[in-house]
Amino acid sequence: MTHGLVGALPIVLTAGWGIVILLLDAVARGPRRGWMAYVALLGLAAAAAAAAFAWAGAGSPRALFGGMLTVDRFALLFDLIFIVAAALCLLLQGEAPGEAPALVLFAVSGMMMLAHAGDLVMVFLGIETMSLPIYVLCAMGRGPRPAEAALKYFLLGAFASAFLLYGIALLYGATGTTNLSAIAEAAARGASPIYVAGMLLVTIAFAFKVAAVPFHMWVPDVYEGAPTPVTAFMAAAVKAAGFAVALRVFGAIFARPELVFGRSGWASVLAVLSALTMIVGNVAALRQESVKRMLAWSSVAHAGYVLIGVVASGVGGDAGRTAVIFYLAAYTFTTIGAFGMCAALGATRPVGRADAATMGDFAGLGARRPIFALAMTIFLLSLGGIPPTAGFFGKLLLFQAALEHRQLAWLVLAGVLTSVVAIAYYLRVVVAMYLREPAEAAAAPAAAPGAAVFALSIAAAAVLHMGLFPGVLLTILARL
Repeated sequence: MTHGLVGALPIVLTAGWGIVILLLDAVARGPRRGWMAYVALLGLAAAAAAAAFAWAGAGSPRALFGGMLTVDRFALLFDLIFIVAAALCLLLQGEAPGEAPALVLFAVSGMMMLAHAGDLVMVFLGIETMSLPIYVLCAMGRGPRPAEAALKYFLLGAFASAFLLYGIALLYGATGTTNLSAIAEAAARGASPIYVAGMLLVTIAFAFKVAAVPFHMWVPDVYEGAPTPVTAFMAAAVKAAGFAVALRVFGAIFARPELVFGRSGWASVLAVLSALTMIVGNVAALRQESVKRMLAWSSVAHAGYVLIGVVASGVGGDAGRTAVIFYLAAYTFTTIGAFGMCAALGATRPVGRADAATMGDFAGLGARRPIFALAMTIFLLSLGGIPPTAGFFGKLLLFQAALEHRQLAWLVLAGVLTSVVAIAYYLRVVVAMYLREPAEAAAAPAAAPGAAVFALSIAAAAVLHMGLFPGVLLTILARL
């Protein structure tokens, strides 16, 4: 029991440390309190230590608080992914209002609730605990666009929550419980039409959180309008949390063969959504001049790739789940690095254009800032799935997991073809950095903040390490 409580300690530490930061901000003097971000990093370090300690002692899954939370290595590994994503984004934020680091910690605690969820009620609480701070963070930039982005995200997020609650209500009506294990036992005795309807509504809610087509409408405007470090946090950590809870829910209560590939099976639905998401995301990204908006559409496309692994995990075997976790870990470093580059360049421009990164802003970067250009090239190659980066091995694992099942061969073919399309718009940025002349206004950019450079260096090193030595993470994943 003690070990189980230690497994829940990362959630308690992140939420509790967020409250401490709010209290410190209330009594701190002076207009500039950027040091709050470093206080938040201390809390994240403590949570990471607790998660690592619990991982070392974790055996079989443990249920806590009447089955509301589940402590296992799967959830603890996602805890570490969320912590790393939050730490890198706090470094990118630099000097921000004291409440911003606290909101990041509250959002991380909600993500951890999702990864540890053992009950549909905890799933709902986790989604709301994660989403509400993100809505506020989106609105904390300069000008009207962040407020517009936050409003769009809030309104569409409310619709997604309604779908989720209605789906939970139907599942409860069909089984008489909201506990994941108990619902799975009830489903083994037969799934009623009400049960199937609840399953599909929950699937829609999850599709919104991971930005799968056609539930992606909010992504381009919200990602472009929000402050860039917040966008990086959303693209990496929120997406990882959505897939973490999807793997847990689909693997627990919707795992019966007739629910996976039946007439209205969720794997069939997600396979179609995966193909549509890859196609729409990549084709739309081809037309973008704003690098930030291009990366937003790219984020939509990557949700489609991860869905291949989710579908493969539903068909059977652990290869799909392993591939999803590896891909999300790689994508976390890669996307934070790519958006972080937009933020670092934005810090060198006049106020009011801090989030307006275009192809012109990257023109000639190879001559002006060769280290920055190299890092951005690494991130773009990883997003495109080109070796020897982490993104290449992530896609390789996803496609291998899907090819174990003949009925998913068409989905792998769609993934390969759309990956070729993606390389075209990623290389546009690389060409601009090395082969285009910079504008006069961009000839002598100011230095980026040291904390941001440190975060980008960690992200680039991690992308290369995971690409050159993927066995390190795969060994860890084999112990889940």
